[in-house]
Order: sequence, then structure tokens, then C-alpha cells
Amino acid sequence: MHAPANPADEPASDDSPDGPRRGGPVPRPAAAGRRIRLLVLDIDGTVSNSRHEIEEATVRAVARVREAGIAILLATGRRYRDVLAVAARLGIEGPLVTASGALVKRTSDHATLFRASFDSQALAEVLARIDARGLEPILYTDSFAEGFDFHCRRLPGADGAGLPGGVGEYLALNRHLARIDPDLDRQPPAGVFAGFTMGDREAMLDLERELHRACPDRLALHVIRSPRYRDWMCEIAPAGVTKWSGIAAIAAAAGIPAEEVCAVGDDVNDLPMIRAAGLGIAMGNAVPEVQAAADLVVSSHDHGGIGDVAELLIGRG
Repeated sequence: MHAPANPADEPASDDSPDGPRRGGPVPRPAAAGRRIRLLVLDIDGTVSNSRHEIEEATVRAVARVREAGIAILLATGRRYRDVLAVAARLGIEGPLVTASGALVKRTSDHATLFRASFDSQALAEVLARIDARGLEPILYTDSFAEGFDFHCRRLPGADGAGLPGGVGEYLALNRHLARIDPDLDRQPPAGVFAGFTMGDREAMLDLERELHRACPDRLALHVIRSPRYRDWMCEIAPAGVTKWSGIAAIAAAAGIPAEEVCAVGDDVNDLPMIRAAGLGIAMGNAVPEVQAAADLVVSSHDHGGIGDVAELLIGRG
């Protein structure tokens, strides 16, 4: 594990961002000797490598943490169904924080513990502005038991034709989990808890700014690079919804205060949990904003970063 240092004093190593990164923020003094009872892990870019695989070394590292008596929680932007295989691979049971905090479900019986809810006027505004830009909205409802995960207006052809770019890829690969609603933008289904659209980075950032202006204090928004599809995603949820909001509720129910939580991530949707947890750790491949907000920077997802985390936490006793 790399010793913490001030990033302004020590530049990243030559093999960054995919290789190990030296440097990182100085740990907050209060975090340096704190007991950790809950480890929260992002998935893409954190427990999965750049090939979207979970390596055996990562599985072993997570097992060592669990055997040391530290609870483990996954908090991800992925859909609930998509997280189940990851949780099984890592031996993680219990609740899962999915859709960047908008849906929390229990793995044992798939019961919903929390589902966010949009202001109907804000959702209508979002859909109208996405449509006006010629973009495709994807909306999530809590429909795991019904066998589908999201709503869309249309699907691409078998060869991907008809919907270009990242959204075409997403819909082509996940078509078996789609519910087609041609009037989705005018008559959204009941129970929408989150959604997104996709496009190039500048278009998504511009949309994010527009939605902030149109719906002040009514939306939670962030733009991230899709880890598995081309293009960028503008992810949209009701105000106040973050990974940390879901984590905090689970931790409180278990009697674990925020200062006894360690959160590990790599992208901007991880910032709330990195900042709020007693110990925030950035992967070596994390975007600069996350590395700047973290207490520590460990190796990248391709170079044993989760092993670094396990060594740190177990060594802390």
C-alpha cells in the first residue's frame, strides 16, 4: 500500500491511471486511529478490474476482512439484479445499496428496504428536457420480482441499428430486462426511483447543468463515464439520494456510527460516501476529485487495491 502523501507535493507515477498511484491526501487525524466496523465497497473500478472481472486476490482480501469481524456492504450504481452475482462471488450477504442509493434491497428474500421517489413535476421536467435533446430516457422501477429492470421507449434492432452510441449498446445487451413504453416520456410508470440517459461528455454535463437550473433542489445528478459501455451517463435521482444516504440508514440500523465506516470508491458518485465515512479511501485509478477527497489512496483495481484496504483495516485491529 502506498504511504499517504500530499498530492501537490508528489506527482502520480508514470503508470497512472491504470497502474499503482503514489500519493494521496493526508489522512484526517481523527480517522488515523479509528476502529472500523463496516467496510463499504463500490463495484466497477473498485472490486472489479479493468476487464470487469473480480480477481481471486480480491475475493480473498474481502474474506480476510469479513473474518476479522468487519461487516461488508456493496454500494453501486448498478441495478439490483446485476449486483447479485457480484455479492455471491464475494460472499456478501444482507442488504445491497444499488442505483447509487436509490434502491436498497435485501438479498435473502429480495425485500425492498428503501426506494426513492420523484416529485412528479420534477420527473416530467426531466423527461421533457431529455426528449427535447433527442436523447433516450431509461427509467428504473422496483420490478425485480416481475422479471425486468428498466423502462425504455424502444429497443435497437438485433444488430444494434436504430439507437447509436452507448444507449444502443446498453439496450442491445440488456434487452431481455427491458419493458418497452413508447409513451414513457409523457406517461412515466408509477414508482420510478431513478433513471439516466447517455451521450458524449459535454452533452451530459450540459444536460446536468440544465436540469439543475430547471429543478433546483429537487434532483440528485451526476455525470460519470459508463464503465461497460461507450459514452457518458447523466444519472438522475430524487434530491438527497446518494450512496451515502443508503449506507447511513443501514449503518444506523446496525448501531454503527459514521466514524466507524470505511468507504472505498473511484468515481464521482462515490464522493458523498468518501467524504462522510470515518475513513474514505480512493482507488489508484480513481478520478482526481475522488483522490482529492479521500483520506488515503491505495493501488489501482488492476494492482491489488482491495488487498491494500484489507491490510490496512486488519492491521488497524
